[in-house]
Amino acid sequence: MAKPKTPKTPKIPQGLPDKDTLIAFLRDAGEAGKADIARHFGLKGADRRALREMLRELEASGALGKRGRRGFAEAGALPPVGVAEVVERDADGDLYVRLTKGEDAPLARLAPDRQEKAAGAPGMGDKLLVRFERLETGEIEARVIKRLGQSSHRVLGVVRKARREIRVEPVDRKSKDSLVLPEFEGRDLKDGDLVLAQLVPGGGGRYGPKQGKLLEVVGREDEPRAASLIAIHAHGIPTGFSEAAEAEAEAAKEPTLKGREDLRDLPLITIDPADARDHDDAVFAHPDPDAKNEGGWVVWVAIADVAAYVRHGTALDSEARDKGNSTYFPDRVEPMLPERLSAGLCSLREGENRACMAVRMVFDASGKKRSHRFVRGLMRSAAKLSYEQAQDAIDGLADEKTGALMDGILKPLWAAYHVMLKGRRARSPLAIESDERRIRISPDGQVASIEKRRSLEAHQLIEEMMVQANVCAAETLEQKRTPLIYRIHDTPSMEKVQSLAEFLETLDIPWNKGEAPRTDRFNKLLAETREGPHAEIVNEVVLRSQMQAVYSSENIGHFGLNLARYAHFTSPIRRYADLIVHRALIRALGLGDDGLTDGDISQIKDTAERITFAERRSMAAERDATDRYVAAFLSDRVGAEFAGRITGVTRFGLFVRLDETGADGLVPVSTLGEEYFVHDERMHALVGERTGARWPLGMRVEVRLREATPVTGGLLFEMLSEPLAADPNAQKPRLGVRRKFRDGGGGGGRGGPPRMGGPGKARTPGKPGKGGGKRR
Repeated sequence: MAKPKTPKTPKIPQGLPDKDTLIAFLRDAGEAGKADIARHFGLKGADRRALREMLRELEASGALGKRGRRGFAEAGALPPVGVAEVVERDADGDLYVRLTKGEDAPLARLAPDRQEKAAGAPGMGDKLLVRFERLETGEIEARVIKRLGQSSHRVLGVVRKARREIRVEPVDRKSKDSLVLPEFEGRDLKDGDLVLAQLVPGGGGRYGPKQGKLLEVVGREDEPRAASLIAIHAHGIPTGFSEAAEAEAEAAKEPTLKGREDLRDLPLITIDPADARDHDDAVFAHPDPDAKNEGGWVVWVAIADVAAYVRHGTALDSEARDKGNSTYFPDRVEPMLPERLSAGLCSLREGENRACMAVRMVFDASGKKRSHRFVRGLMRSAAKLSYEQAQDAIDGLADEKTGALMDGILKPLWAAYHVMLKGRRARSPLAIESDERRIRISPDGQVASIEKRRSLEAHQLIEEMMVQANVCAAETLEQKRTPLIYRIHDTPSMEKVQSLAEFLETLDIPWNKGEAPRTDRFNKLLAETREGPHAEIVNEVVLRSQMQAVYSSENIGHFGLNLARYAHFTSPIRRYADLIVHRALIRALGLGDDGLTDGDISQIKDTAERITFAERRSMAAERDATDRYVAAFLSDRVGAEFAGRITGVTRFGLFVRLDETGADGLVPVSTLGEEYFVHDERMHALVGERTGARWPLGMRVEVRLREATPVTGGLLFEMLSEPLAADPNAQKPRLGVRRKFRDGGGGGGRGGPPRMGGPGKARTPGKPGKGGGKRR
């Protein structure tokens, strides 16, 4: 019998498309960058150049518009997912939303069947994370994914009492609007109280502050731990747990061997930060006994079996999904799971029986993984070590505890890692270096010190073993055709690579502008500049050229790690993505009845979007809290002088990072002298209009601290250094309209244009209405 022919995949049209075909492609894709379009149509060389010209023409005609980091979309098109604000209500009571970053974006009707259930009846001014869908009728509908932290009509601020009024000054340094509270509401308030207030529609006059209504007193601005409290409220970080979730956690029982493999004879150990309370992962390694794998190693990675305690449909699961991840502040943690689980039954404590999901990986002598196998086990940690303890022991400074672990555990772990390192080097993941700072909080809640974190080989050992375990999870689930949430990292856009190439040209560092982005090429650049004067800034601009990693139910690979497939498996105590991957493995491998449910699968795309948003929310809150703690730490050093480096150049000033603390602050352009400065985007510099004097990205400078505002996290610097002389090869900056900035008082820092005093003396050539702060 003849074998049936496999149907052929339809061919994608090759060659430069006409404008209608290009617009039709973007309409279907939603949005795409130049590289994506070129790849779709198979364009190379001259056709790529023609595509760039066509895109310019379509953008100039209004047929296409820019869409965030990905590039282009049909004019009026909406992204698949975005943050929107409720801006209208029609006569039938239906609500309409508009993208918060898109004044010209069309209105979209909020799906009525999801309003009450998903967002608790949103109201005018509320911000929502929504998915946009075009109906068969052509109407655009927005479906709520998540209600965000604060309505735009709410203000978190500090009470300032005067004789005639009670004002609420916002803690967000990007906000300029204060509210006035009625006297009867503010009678019991004290100057310096942190409050949540709401704008009263129509309250207040046309000019001056708006009328507000007191909603909640959340603390005091002078409380030692106010920084994280402000960040939690400002970003809408979910806090605490419901009684139902706490009750479920308290009812959890100690694990038994039922349905598990006994791993208690394996001397698995945990290696974590010294102050860690939750221990997700444990490791062990030994030489492979297989004679066919001479020089090979067996590496075990055991991970807390959170899925055994947090099941789909429970209050614990609902609240963990809502939080998305644990949020870490210098003085506290807002955990994803109650303490009974996060620091108790799920934490791999030394000497205690714990349920785990473990993977046994086999590597050959070249560091290539030969095989792996997942098991659901019962383990008992042989030791709890800090990174510093483990590193000191390997470096010959073993203490009483680590001395007993050297031959049987630590030396084999390091030997296995050095073999795995061969495979990592062959893979060539992106080797960007980053200086992390640790804020130490004293018992009374004040900042005791800000220290640079030591980069240890122990960190790299654990990281590489976790990466390989994550790869194993993704590979197994793909082989079993089980849905999962990937951790994906897109290739840098050609626009970002072009910008990088132009900047490197100003440093006389060659880079082929048409070269496709590859991790080994970035690594070669970083290695060639590592010992030179531009090492830090090249590292910084390479980092900024990268896309952000996200969670997705669709795989595109992980560019930064140079991996075809990747998922998060190793931290289910603090990341919901990992919990979903655990459940998927349980279902795929038949390891129990508490695996991925059909309900999990039906909402896996929605879950990926939610936890990506939650991760961004936590990162923003953690960054804001850190800024405030740093500002508090430096507030008694106003007038002191510091060494630093220019890490951001904008039309309104220079961002400088201090060597001592890693703190970022602003030098307003108005303080750089009498000359007017032009923001040269290609050179990443402010350039003097008359003399050509330059303040370039990466320049070493000395600054004086003028202002530190703990409640906003703003730092304002005065420049003490002199600018660099004019570049004789540079073109003279183009003239434009001079700008002036309104006097708004204190300090800048991360997060956008600060409020500054004096005349603005910079502009971006050729962009009379644009500009803005550094993206971080």
